[in-house]
Amino acid sequence: MTGFSGFDTRAIHAGQDPDPATGAVVVPLHLATTFKQDGVGGLRNGYEYARSANPTRDALQQLLASLEEGTAGLAFASGLAAEDTLLRTVCEPGSHVVLGGDAYGGTFRLISRVVSRWGVEHTPVDLNDPDALRAAIRPGATRVIWCETPTNPLLNVADIALTAEVAHEAGALLVVDNTFASPYLQRPLTLGADVVVHSTTKYLGGHSDVVGGALVVRDADLAEQLAYHQNAMGAVSGPLSDWLVLRGIKTLGVRMERHQANAARIAEYLTGHPAVSRVLYPGLPDHPGHDIAVKQMSGSGGMLSFRVAGGEEAALRVCERARLFTLAESLGGVESLIEHPHRMTHASAAGSPLEVPGDLVRLSVGIEDVDDLLADLEQALA
Repeated sequence: MTGFSGFDTRAIHAGQDPDPATGAVVVPLHLATTFKQDGVGGLRNGYEYARSANPTRDALQQLLASLEEGTAGLAFASGLAAEDTLLRTVCEPGSHVVLGGDAYGGTFRLISRVVSRWGVEHTPVDLNDPDALRAAIRPGATRVIWCETPTNPLLNVADIALTAEVAHEAGALLVVDNTFASPYLQRPLTLGADVVVHSTTKYLGGHSDVVGGALVVRDADLAEQLAYHQNAMGAVSGPLSDWLVLRGIKTLGVRMERHQANAARIAEYLTGHPAVSRVLYPGLPDHPGHDIAVKQMSGSGGMLSFRVAGGEEAALRVCERARLFTLAESLGGVESLIEHPHRMTHASAAGSPLEVPGDLVRLSVGIEDVDDLLADLEQALA
């Protein structure tokens, strides 16, 4: 279905026309691993083997491209599978990656400990310092500038348009991890990015019941290269995962509105709490990236972090005392989660330039009644 510009309309309909065989209004779950050929080499609608193509995955990929306003979308078994495929498509031994100085621990682990063994080097840098960013680039070798915005878990905000300008001056690709914002709040390709990365496990799936990843790109030639490697490397998403993400995306807009409304209330509450030394949330006027966030995002999202005045041990106690906020990794589900990044999601960054403070607590704010969430935080911080 084409011709509709509204985000929520596209979330429900893009790539999801009623099934021509039955009229089903929900995309069918195609579990087949192989497809009958109409004569040797005569593929019916391009399908032969489910690793190479699957109708349910194709529907999701079309939807992702529509939401991010890209040329093509590709779905993978996880966010890290998507990242690995991207890096091995555009890099080779001797290549160099500039990595934002506050990145997801899994991305840092992949680049610093896995891809590095293949001869790809990296340099962490503050993406909000254009001079430092330009100084980190190695002419002829830097293939990728890797950007998260907002970042995990410090909620830093990078200027996508400015970073894209610097990347393209150097002949590099700008890759933006848009997991925290989701395409409902931010569309990096429209701001100059070349590739968008998602962990579809998070806000796109939205219900903590599926693991997946995605890439969305602007350039058709790059899309073709990535599709080749997606098939050749094989870390594709399964049809049930695709179907669950399709289902989750239908309510992305209404969920994100509630996520960020709750997060804004909680950020305001924590800002005035004596047990909290600092709140990290782009929606707060005193956040250093607030003005950039207002420029490139339509909202501030449902993720926030805060630093506990009593230090690391006090932060651990807050995590352990929370009840409605479940102590767990991941984010973006309808239920609220709390975690200690230094010892949990970002433990792999310990001792590196990307190490996070021990007094930091990260919240994935769900869509429960906000008064109940505030009461839980009150007792956890007591």
